Amino acid sequence: MKIDNYKPDFLLEAVYQLDAESLRKNGITAVMVDLDNTLIAWNNPDGTPELLSWLEEMRENNIKVIVVSNNKRERVARAVEKFGVDYISRAMKPFALGINNALKRFDEKPSEVVMVGDQLMTDIRAAHRAGVRSILVKPLVESDAWNTKFNRWRERRVWKKMIARDGNPVWRTKLE
Repeated sequence: MKIDNYKPDFLLEAVYQLDAESLRKNGITAVMVDLDNTLIAWNNPDGTPELLSWLEEMRENNIKVIVVSNNKRERVARAVEKFGVDYISRAMKPFALGINNALKRFDEKPSEVVMVGDQLMTDIRAAHRAGVRSILVKPLVESDAWNTKFNRWRERRVWKKMIARDGNPVWRTKLE
């Protein structure tokens, strides 16, 4: 396992800290974002006022938001259609399939997109495979769905190796 395949380009506390100005400065026109524990808490599909405010800022600044999730279509649609957000379901992360499908469907270039997620093993790995920049965020809630717990165990092992090689990561509150 090559550690660099799991190393994010940026570390942020939460997706809501991405602002339109910073995205534009980095040449980003679209944000691909994981659903559970990144955009919304996995156990709270209704979202928060913070989510609504962030989505509004992205819309006002013509930055696309596209959910790229491993969940089935019904689950993703139920979670995001009420917010008017496009999505790719059954993305098969850590493979690049879902990100590549989103790039084609929404006519985006890899250099103008960023993938945001809360898991090294799926979101960040898929971003590397698709050739897009990546942002790792802290999970919105500390508990995980049963199927994520194995990835978290593997993720801890990778973090230890990255820290041993590169030192402790610095979590930002703004994209720089």
